Amino acid sequence: MKANIFIAGIGAISAIGDNVAASLHALRSSKAGIGQMTRLRSAHSNTLPVAEVKRSNSELASMAKASPHLSRTALLSMLAAEEALNDAGIKAFGKWRTGFISANTVGGMDKTEEFFIDFLKDNNKGRLRDVVHHECGSATELVADKLGISNYVTTISTACSSSANAIFFGARLIRNDMLDVVVAGGVDSLARFTLNGFNTLMILDQQYCKPFDENRKGLNLGEGAGYVVLVSERVAASLAKQPDCVLSGYCNANDAYHQTASSPDGNGPFLAMSGALNKSGLQPQDINYVNLHGTGTQNNDSTEGLAIKRLFEPHFPKISSTKSFTGHTLGASGGLEAVFSVLAIRHGIVYPNLRLETPIKDLPFAAETTFSENQPIDHVLSNSFGFGGNCSSLIFSKR
Repeated sequence: MKANIFIAGIGAISAIGDNVAASLHALRSSKAGIGQMTRLRSAHSNTLPVAEVKRSNSELASMAKASPHLSRTALLSMLAAEEALNDAGIKAFGKWRTGFISANTVGGMDKTEEFFIDFLKDNNKGRLRDVVHHECGSATELVADKLGISNYVTTISTACSSSANAIFFGARLIRNDMLDVVVAGGVDSLARFTLNGFNTLMILDQQYCKPFDENRKGLNLGEGAGYVVLVSERVAASLAKQPDCVLSGYCNANDAYHQTASSPDGNGPFLAMSGALNKSGLQPQDINYVNLHGTGTQNNDSTEGLAIKRLFEPHFPKISSTKSFTGHTLGASGGLEAVFSVLAIRHGIVYPNLRLETPIKDLPFAAETTFSENQPIDHVLSNSFGFGGNCSSLIFSKR
């Protein structure tokens, strides 16, 4: 019999809230965090809406009790990871072998971009402290030091599936008796480089995104961080607050179709979802809710929808995309949506797919449009699909 991997704690910060409680309130209230750019300086500030965390870097640093000179990526990560550990009730690691597996795609680019504004005008100007933590792994190491984790620290960067991969990699390390506790998830902050890159691909919506709508026009970028604390059965038994959720299934697959698009038949998403089901020992009809990858682009929603049709027809679970609240947070999305999946199980809730007006006509199902409570949510499937065909699915189950 395989050992259970328990979710002992959760932490989140995004455009809809500074912590899990605030995020849940926004989800209950159907209050999206998308709006006009206020922090990010961009030539597109009046045309492309984004989902920014409503805090300046100095405010985030004060909340995290950290240096204001750190990248926004590191600061967001610190806040969500510390909340997850506090939620788990783990104050000291003691005898537990502990790891920190964090995902991101932007690293310290927010600071680097500011550095080059001055440096390109005069090569004698600019603060080098703004570039020394540019690469993705640096943010992870800074946060691990703040948390006091040193047994195992690594960074995963597989585009938008990054933090989902971080979570199930952590589960594998525990299951193979290499670690006892893993703080796993991901973070990303908004940067001009990212915004301009996605705009070049012509997949950004100039209005608020409408995932799984027939008339969808693209995604809105967002920022944030989301982490779960994974623990072994032995650690779970020692905690004052007993975990009520397990990570029961996970799978990563790749359709190897295109650098930035999924295969038209949805092979990658189908392989990821069916592989996670096989790992969990569950059947499709056991899934009560699917947290969609649901970006709002033509390609993503069509291919993910076809994969869901192929896997679940004729009995479809409730589905929705919480990116309609948070925007697409890239490397953080799998971590944030893992937190939302745990909340769905913990509170018996299903989130609305905001702004859905006309369901995709070629699909035999539609996303939920209202927040619902008192739902029998025992198993949640969460999808995260990234560039290069890197597709990952996680299944969370009630204990």
